[in-house]
Amino acid sequence: MDKLQQVIDRFNLNVLTIEDVPQSFSSAVYQIKLMDHRTVYIKIPYSKAKLEREYTVLERLRDELSVPQVLDYWEGNEDVTGALLLAAINGVPATGRVDAELSYDIGVQHAKLHAIIPNDQDFNSAVSNVYSQWSEFIQKQFYSFAADVKEVIEPRLFEQSLQHFERHLKLLPSPDGPCFIHMDFRPGNILVYENQVAGIIDFESVRIGATEMDFTKINRDIFMKYPGTMEAYQRGYESIRPLIDLQEVLPFFRFTDAFNAIGWCKRRGIEKHRNFLQENLAYLSAFFMKVQ
Repeated sequence: MDKLQQVIDRFNLNVLTIEDVPQSFSSAVYQIKLMDHRTVYIKIPYSKAKLEREYTVLERLRDELSVPQVLDYWEGNEDVTGALLLAAINGVPATGRVDAELSYDIGVQHAKLHAIIPNDQDFNSAVSNVYSQWSEFIQKQFYSFAADVKEVIEPRLFEQSLQHFERHLKLLPSPDGPCFIHMDFRPGNILVYENQVAGIIDFESVRIGATEMDFTKINRDIFMKYPGTMEAYQRGYESIRPLIDLQEVLPFFRFTDAFNAIGWCKRRGIEKHRNFLQENLAYLSAFFMKVQ
């Protein structure tokens, strides 16, 4: 039986229409319009760990942040990893132009996530605590992609990358945490309505860690594209909690993000993700031209 149909049957849904949700890279996500004209979402993560992590975090954060409400949860069977049935949030991904007003609110909402202090139960949940081995976690992430990257880029650029990583990892400031970090905080996972943040989605990669890694993708996709947004974001963020010195950490994490993204493209299919691959290759090459 088709996996999606199994999930629909399990949740006992009367379906009118089904649409794939694009830009979902670690789960299969479907927008479901029901016969009573309500809209819900089915999310089928690619692994049990992602399923359990997202369910745990959504239940934990539901009274603290605007996150999708879990309407139903299925642990799965031998064919399906499991699934979440999620209520819709009235908003659209922030993938268009971002102005200072919206960037300010993104800063507010991001800080609210980081301001949630993990408790004893959180440290014993499905959410991994990587804060206590923060440098080791960054290393593990980087080197997990290195074998893939090595097959794609020139040997000299690869060696430069390894040397730069090891040298600058030691120069990072003391980690800011422990707190919940989204790990994929990008425009596609920030829903907006009337130029305000309506909700934050996709918590399957969440960790208990340090904040500095969590600014990487909004730097790449918002700050570097739209002038004035970093300053507005900082004002919003600092209205909730202190912000680390972004200029001290963003160059390093932008570099590691580009390196890791190249490895990710190799794993997921170069032809399918060629544009993203070329974008990160160009950034990495230009980066080392500047630091020489």
